[in-house]
Amino acid sequence: MARTLLSFGHGYTAQALTRRLRPEGWRVIGTTRSATKAKALRKTGIEVLSWPRLESRTRLAAAFRDATHLLVSIPPGPDGDPVLAGESDQLVACNARSRLIWVGYLSTTGVYGDHEGGWVDEDTPLNPATDRGRRRADAEAAWLGSGLPVHVFRLAGIYGPGRGPFRKVMDGTARRVIKPGQVFSRIHVEDIATVLAASMDRPAPGTVYNVCDDDPAPPEDVIAHAARLLGVAVPEAVPFAEAELSPMARSFYAESKRVRNARIKTDLGVQLNYPDYRTGLAALLQTGPERSEVKPAPGD
Repeated sequence: MARTLLSFGHGYTAQALTRRLRPEGWRVIGTTRSATKAKALRKTGIEVLSWPRLESRTRLAAAFRDATHLLVSIPPGPDGDPVLAGESDQLVACNARSRLIWVGYLSTTGVYGDHEGGWVDEDTPLNPATDRGRRRADAEAAWLGSGLPVHVFRLAGIYGPGRGPFRKVMDGTARRVIKPGQVFSRIHVEDIATVLAASMDRPAPGTVYNVCDDDPAPPEDVIAHAARLLGVAVPEAVPFAEAELSPMARSFYAESKRVRNARIKTDLGVQLNYPDYRTGLAALLQTGPERSEVKPAPGD
C-alpha cells in the first residue's frame, strides 16, 4: 500500500520528518496558512494545502481519503484542538475506511507541570501549571478518546539547525539566567524525526512517548557551552529575580523537571544521534546553517 502522510501544521518538526520519509517514496501532504511558506514547501516536493482557510474542500477530502498516516503539530487554542474541531467529519470517515493506520499528535512535556527538578515518565500524573499546558493535556485526552489510532509524543525543548543558542551568543543577547535547581530537558529535531519514523514502523495506538535526550540540564550550562564552542566570553550570569523575561519565557521557568525517555528506546528501538546538548550543539556547528555564520574556537 502506498504510504501518504497528511501533516496538519507542516512546520519545523514535520519538515524534519519529511526529509526522512521522502527518499523512501512517501507522499507528503502538508498544511500551512502562509502563502510564503507554501511556496517554499512546494519546492521541496510537498503537496501543500491552505488550512484552515481552504482553497478547496475537495482537495482536502481527497487528502483524507488517501492518507495512511496523519501528523498533527498545531497547538490547541482556547476552544480546544482545531483539527478535531474543524475536521471531525473527515476524521470519522477516514477512520471508517480503515486506511488510516497511524496518527501522531505532537504534545509537550509541559503537561507534567512542575516537579522541582524531579524525574517524570509517561505514567506520571499530569499536572500542568500553565494555561498552555492545560490545553495540551485536554487536547491529548481528546485525541486519545477519538477512536483513531493515536500516538502522543510529549516533546521536550526543541533545537536544531537554525534553532539554537549560537545566534544569541554571537549577537550579545544571550543571558545566563540563574534559578537554583532549574533544569530543562531538550531534544534535537532530527531525533524527533527518528522517533516518529520508528513509531510509524511499529504502530501501537494509545501509546504515549516522552521525546527528549538523556541529559536534562540547567539552561545556563547550555549557553555557557555554546559560548565556549564559539570561543567567546561566557555571558554574564543574571539572577532569575532580576532577569527581564517575556511572559512566555518566564512561564518556562515556572516548571523544573527531568524527563525519562526509556520508552522510545525499549518500545521503538530508538538510538539517539544527539543524546545530550553537547553532541547536538557540536553537530550544529559542523553541519547546520550555523557553520556559515560562526567561526568555531581553535581546536574545535
